[in-house]
Amino acid sequence: MIDLRSDTVTKPTTAMRLAMANAEVGDDQYGEDPSINQLQERVAALLGKEAALWVPTGTMTNQIALRALTRPGDDVIVGREAHIVWHEAGGAARNAGVQLTELSTMFTEAEFRDAVKPQGHFLYPPTTLVAIENTHNRGGGVVWSQLEVDRICAAARELKITSYLDGARLWNAAIANGVAPAAIAKPFDVVSVTLSKGLGAPGGSLLAGPRDVIARCVRERRTLGGAMRQAGIFGAAGLYAIEHHYDRLADDHANARLIAEGLVERKAVALDLATVQSNIIVCDVSIDTATYVARARAGGVLLNAFGPRKIRLVTHLDVDRAMCERAVEILAAIN
Repeated sequence: MIDLRSDTVTKPTTAMRLAMANAEVGDDQYGEDPSINQLQERVAALLGKEAALWVPTGTMTNQIALRALTRPGDDVIVGREAHIVWHEAGGAARNAGVQLTELSTMFTEAEFRDAVKPQGHFLYPPTTLVAIENTHNRGGGVVWSQLEVDRICAAARELKITSYLDGARLWNAAIANGVAPAAIAKPFDVVSVTLSKGLGAPGGSLLAGPRDVIARCVRERRTLGGAMRQAGIFGAAGLYAIEHHYDRLADDHANARLIAEGLVERKAVALDLATVQSNIIVCDVSIDTATYVARARAGGVLLNAFGPRKIRLVTHLDVDRAMCERAVEILAAIN
């Protein structure tokens, strides 16, 4: 099977498993896991932040950020179809007690300013956080304009609103823009990154930001059940992934482009190629997606339905160019 459902389906390579087997471990609850400590220091440096905290999942990083950076009843501004809204089982309301205001997928500084609710007024839920998802999953893996991000974050500082980057695929955004990860993270107060997507680790995400904020996040992690003991096996996997799987993300982007161009050339999907900027393709098909996904599976391709006529395909380190070329042939034959 050619599995294009997500970049989370990757399995640890033999070399990564060896690194995990040889990992130095300790009790992370006491701050004594050397592999986790090394990973946290490495990611903080990569993102240009004071400190970082390892967390089991990317969803938990978002939930911790919401709890640490807001108060119940606050307003959080997000992009349309953000992961925080669509894919976290209502956690923003249940865990943090906040309301989410959706703007356009890649909203502008002007849209942000227009949506801000005043703080200190008894009528309004105060806007205390703006969250940007880069790359944007349901937007088709599109990469934000760094100039617009800079403007939004500058406006947030002016308005005393915290800025948060849901950087589950920040690594892909950096590769797509040809810049260092720290350049993507720089304007934000707090940033999250995930190791279990494009980098291919079996688990783990991190929050990075000011030391005092990360210290608060430690308690929130505990509250949500994310504190672990000998987590160094995940730390070793993450360190290996950063060292060996980062640069090859460009291959995933090229493979996504190959699939997209092949399907458009065969008129097999409706897709604006300008939206294919990283390793995700979100496109429309001419039949209902339940039927389409079933026929794709029967042909040897796994993918996800994203709506009644919308599908998503994601390239990753476990699918090579030949597999992507074969996927085009299989999908182009579905009608």
